Amino acid sequence: MREVPQPQPGLDELVGMTLTALAEGRRRRGGPLPAGGPSRVRAAVQAALGASPDRTSLLPRTGIGAAAAITGLVEALAAGSADPADPWCAAHLHCPPLPVAVAADLAVSALNPSLDSWDQAPAATTIETEVVAALAELAGFDPDQAAGTITTGGTESNLMGLLLARDAASNGRLASNGRLRVFRSTAAHLSVDRAAAVLGIDTPPVAAIPTDDQDRMRVDLLRKALAEHAGPVVVVATAGTTDAGAVDPLREIAAAVEEHRRRLRRRPSSAAPAETGHPASSGWLHVDAAYGGGALFSDRLAAHLDGVALADSVALDLHKLGWQPAPAGVFLTPRPDGWPSLRAAQADYLRSEDDEAAGFPSLLDRSLRTTRRADSFPIAVTLRALGRDGLGALVDACHDLARHAERTVQADPRLEPAFPVTLTTVVFRYHPQAGVTGSAAACTAERPDQLNDAIRRALLLDGRAVVGRTRVGPDRAVHLKLTLLNPNATRADVDALLRLIAATGDELAGGYGDDGTGNIP
Repeated sequence: MREVPQPQPGLDELVGMTLTALAEGRRRRGGPLPAGGPSRVRAAVQAALGASPDRTSLLPRTGIGAAAAITGLVEALAAGSADPADPWCAAHLHCPPLPVAVAADLAVSALNPSLDSWDQAPAATTIETEVVAALAELAGFDPDQAAGTITTGGTESNLMGLLLARDAASNGRLASNGRLRVFRSTAAHLSVDRAAAVLGIDTPPVAAIPTDDQDRMRVDLLRKALAEHAGPVVVVATAGTTDAGAVDPLREIAAAVEEHRRRLRRRPSSAAPAETGHPASSGWLHVDAAYGGGALFSDRLAAHLDGVALADSVALDLHKLGWQPAPAGVFLTPRPDGWPSLRAAQADYLRSEDDEAAGFPSLLDRSLRTTRRADSFPIAVTLRALGRDGLGALVDACHDLARHAERTVQADPRLEPAFPVTLTTVVFRYHPQAGVTGSAAACTAERPDQLNDAIRRALLLDGRAVVGRTRVGPDRAVHLKLTLLNPNATRADVDALLRLIAATGDELAGGYGDDGTGNIP
């Protein structure tokens, strides 16, 4: 007979242990990420897990107890994590969550509601409905008519947008006159193409519209491409590109989509029956505002999203410019109709018409997922705690940091900016124009991509800074990237980080080629 486990500490005691272990892990790490690279981190984590070559120690016959497990593993997780609260952790759309949101997230984990039926989440059902309405109004939709759901992020939200666009095209009579085709910019998120492939609308291939010198979709080329397609379309506009933080001209794109709708309606009746079904069956505009949607909180930056209210669907991510624990994605539509695929599949044990008639609402037909965590709750707590002005001030603080970083880059002859700052992203590259002479300068000038790659990896291996990397321009040149989402960082933090990047470049460029191999360390 197995021995009955001994009583374990309660939640309040375990939370205290967790906070202590988090602090100790941060102290051990000592910087924005652990030093030593992947092999050293892997070894430390495996040791904390008790992992052995045969992979049996992680699940021992007799457990070590909650206190030892939580203390050891939380400390290892914190010591081995990239810390978005560190001002030199600035590579990705990876925000430091607000303490009030983290505390609210703990309540969700403790209560464990699931939003696939009202009787599993009575309060959370109302909370999500109200959060969706509030964010729909922020986007310019009528909150009494809009519909939406909380998602795992932009990837799920973009899949939802293309799903609804496909359904609208399939239900409209115009669908018989051509295949639905997806149009997005060359700077759009990779999840758009993945969603098209999952939904079977990637043949012909997704059309990539070139961008201008500020990473925004060229509307003139979009219009030309739409004119050459005789069937229904879904156009994905981006409000906050991953590489540059650029915002496509949303109002102009919405006009181009409407022109396409009118063009199909005007075709001779023998070629195109009258359009029926969803109003957007021949042309659907989805706005991927996973990054830029947070600008709606800011009086200063909200104008960048002018035209978002003309969209047929919108994706927001509040685990970016919203400072929520992930996941905190949001998917919105201006109308409650147009969700047929989700409505068609029913399960009486979760949702029934007689329950709804009796006043028991269900959110089952508003999500691709069944079991679904109440991720709207930390959002609701944050909206109540900070309000639009408070969140807008955080957005503006990050924008101020990015503008300051832009000026600092422009003032350093070794650093070359790629795009003007729109939101909170700064893209640039290192050139050894000062401090490096002779053959080393000539070698690095010929291979700047490798040098910029080496700068980033050197900082990662030392655990000194987390700096992003991307490719820019027609030659796909390697650039470095700061994505500034920490409103508590200072200008001095940004200046010091940029000095570190430039100094690391000088060090690597100065020693380049000394061993005769032509390789950058």
